[in-house]
Amino acid sequence: MHSVLTPSPHHLSISSRIQNRFQQGELTQQQVEDFQDFLNQVDREFFQHRVITNNEYTRWFQNGNATDEQLRYFIRQFSVFSNQFLVAALLKVINSPTLQQSRSSREILLNELGVIYRKLDGTTEPKLTRTEAEKDREGDPEFVSTEGTVDGGICRFRAAHFEWLTAVAEGLDLHYEDIGKRKHGSSSTLHFCDELQRLYGSDDPNIAEGASFAVENWAAAGFWQELEDGLTLIKQTRHPHLRLAFFTWHNRVEAQHAGHTLEELEEVYFKPGFDRAKFIQGGKEILDAIAVFWDGLMSEG
Repeated sequence: MHSVLTPSPHHLSISSRIQNRFQQGELTQQQVEDFQDFLNQVDREFFQHRVITNNEYTRWFQNGNATDEQLRYFIRQFSVFSNQFLVAALLKVINSPTLQQSRSSREILLNELGVIYRKLDGTTEPKLTRTEAEKDREGDPEFVSTEGTVDGGICRFRAAHFEWLTAVAEGLDLHYEDIGKRKHGSSSTLHFCDELQRLYGSDDPNIAEGASFAVENWAAAGFWQELEDGLTLIKQTRHPHLRLAFFTWHNRVEAQHAGHTLEELEEVYFKPGFDRAKFIQGGKEILDAIAVFWDGLMSEG
């Protein structure tokens, strides 16, 4: 007879997928208990990190009090991170240990570059007539699907995420040539970019897996909402023509990415060669680098 598994009181707990594998005899009671212990460690080491629980910069930014100079500085530094992320994402594709993980990584990279998600059920977004303001707030349905796959999707230059960010910058008198390059980054921003390449794009699959899991769960932890709140207030009070689709779209999509990383973790954890210590190392070090980025914005911006 199988033992009864007790749900964890922590943020992460044994999923129904693991429960099913246990009930079917694919996993032993000890394996499941060890995995829950590992999830508890991830809770402590990742989800209690200060950049997730207490991001001082985004909490301040949420109030919409950034001056125009501070806002331009933020957009320039964020553009460097956003554009340089493509390098780390490509390294993650190149260094993926399995074909399936390579495909998962390509989903992220190609969508960043402008390949639109195609829904797996064959449906498409309704071609609604929307005002420009509605498109900016909700995302133009022609370009900004938030679910599906890039396999069979259409590539549009205007759907590249950096082009959306360029549109935000234009509203602040910053142009394509003013943003996104390493020469535009502060030392703290470049440290973050370099650590993304080293960890997220690592050729050690355990380091890369830990960094990827941490990055996606950081992205889903609420900072996009805080940025959107602050920018919306600024748009309402000072810059009515500011285009915010880059931020509103990412705020909607990131929770899905985080959910996918847990499924991926469940797969790799039980395979030979998985190294818990390296996974935790990759995640902790990338979260520290993310904190350096936000701390830099707080002190320099």
